[in-house]
Amino acid sequence: MSTFADVRSHPVSRLHDRPVAGPLSAPGYGPVFNAGLIYQHGVYHMFARAVRNGYRANPEFELKPGLVDRFLDYVSDIVVFTSTDGLDYRFAYVLVPAGTDGAVCFEDPRAQWVAGELVLTYTWLPPAERRPWRIGAHRLRWDGERFWLKDGSGRLLGPEGVENKDGVVFELQDGRVALVHRIWPNMYLAVFDSLDDLWDADNTYWGPYMAELEQHVLLAPSPGAFCVGAGAPPVPTEAGLLLLFHERRGDGSYASFAALLDPATGQVLSRLPEPILEPELDWERSGDVNEVIFVQGAHRAGDDLYLVYGAADRYVGAATASVTTLLDALAAAA
Repeated sequence: MSTFADVRSHPVSRLHDRPVAGPLSAPGYGPVFNAGLIYQHGVYHMFARAVRNGYRANPEFELKPGLVDRFLDYVSDIVVFTSTDGLDYRFAYVLVPAGTDGAVCFEDPRAQWVAGELVLTYTWLPPAERRPWRIGAHRLRWDGERFWLKDGSGRLLGPEGVENKDGVVFELQDGRVALVHRIWPNMYLAVFDSLDDLWDADNTYWGPYMAELEQHVLLAPSPGAFCVGAGAPPVPTEAGLLLLFHERRGDGSYASFAALLDPATGQVLSRLPEPILEPELDWERSGDVNEVIFVQGAHRAGDDLYLVYGAADRYVGAATASVTTLLDALAAAA
């Protein structure tokens, strides 16, 4: 049995030995996990994936892993929790219910400020007969009390007919807008002149892009790993853009890693070879999907980097890191 006291030291430190959200944290929902984050007016707004009560294990999954869904009647919405201290989160409201824009599930939301607008990206899961999954996106508005979807802003980003997820959006130094996305097994970088150009990109952009896809690889899995995917949107620092990403390792576990991106081009300057956070506490190691750490939200305040991370597809944990310590490690790894 793991305890908080005997967890090994990492560049990232957990703020508590318990989750900050999980099953029963929101009425009508079971697991709450894989959350994005925005800090505004002294409040942390956590955009989480919440699974409605009533789902059950699929008995065929063990016989046909990868061919059938792990669970039956599994429906997830995007809900919002708020906190003033980053530890005590309370359910606030449902932001995006399943069924919106044709999706049967909304998964793994990331929240990011881009060109003065708040953009929410997520995995858009359609009915089985209409798959593959895509990167969904909305622009959000704030009414002084809560966030809302901007009417008509919903989009599916990326090439049609291609499994695509783990999308984060950020600005480059010259004002261009970049999308990091995962077409298995790699992370790729797509660059646009503006947020509107990304929003409205069609096959005139994505056709040539896909024809030379290997030229757009940002990060590939480490030797022996299955795949990589973006975590939280990149965090601006004095040395570049700090990108947290996850990797599914050869044993099937998920851990979080860090890389530094060039703010002018979005290309990788350095990458840490070892994880900064990996499953160690009991609730990180055992859940609906075992052995998972999945950082998706980050907020920088001076040298402190506050993080929220999904654990075992059931919980959200909170952690902190020193930006200086991470940058020093990335400089040594360059």
